[in-house]
Amino acid sequence: MPLIDIGANLTHDSFDRDRAAVLERARAAGVTRMVVTGASREHSHRALALAQAHPGVLYATAGVHPHHATEYTEECDAELRALHAHPEVVAVGECGLDYFRDFSPRPAQRRAFERQLQIAADTGKPLFLHQRDAHADFLAMMREFDGRLGPAVVHCFTGTREELFAYLDRDWHIGITGWLCDERRGAHLRELAPHIPAQRLMVETDAPYLPPRTLRPPPKDRRNEPAFLPHIVDELARDRGEDPAATAAATTATATAFFGLPEPPSRRELDILAGTAL
Repeated sequence: MPLIDIGANLTHDSFDRDRAAVLERARAAGVTRMVVTGASREHSHRALALAQAHPGVLYATAGVHPHHATEYTEECDAELRALHAHPEVVAVGECGLDYFRDFSPRPAQRRAFERQLQIAADTGKPLFLHQRDAHADFLAMMREFDGRLGPAVVHCFTGTREELFAYLDRDWHIGITGWLCDERRGAHLRELAPHIPAQRLMVETDAPYLPPRTLRPPPKDRRNEPAFLPHIVDELARDRGEDPAATAAATTATATAFFGLPEPPSRRELDILAGTAL
């Protein structure tokens, strides 16, 4: 069953040495489409370029992660708006608030987030959201845009039951990563997974981060990649009491609708794009 990885940081420099091989391994594993995360000015441009180089297989987001909020200037806002004119850019973000790391001052985070919420309101594109230890402010800022935003996904959800139901009550989507497979800090997600409606659930690797700790053998360099997404789906399906094929089909259908993606390419089309067709 084909899968969509809704969040992969494929512009990360750890992929520079073998990016083509990473994409081929993903294809061989059944991950037929991937959304490349744009989380800074530089990497949003790079995400678009990568998506344009792999039409029908890669798509991009464009945004500024709260870690990079201090780079959000008027020029940055104009750059992001120009990026969102491209059809390959399918969501605004990664954007939001992160009070766990506080790599950028909180006022700067809130300003950058508000500007990106305005881009989403102006373009009608979905939101690709980040929230960590900032639930109250995050929810309050989103409420300021009630009625003006399209669909939203809380990417790499790692939060509490209270947070999950607050987001589901607002009809937002939930992105599940290999955090689910971390026995040290993700056990609560296994209990929450059955409560996420199929039409609100999507899957992602957040590669190269968060390699699934239950993967055997573990990746030698501890780098996550989209080819590991089926393992996450298998674990998620077990927690939900579903057949993995059903979880795969549901998450793929949900992601296709959420991002407004065309029908997936056929196997032969993928082979042609990969240069392996006879």
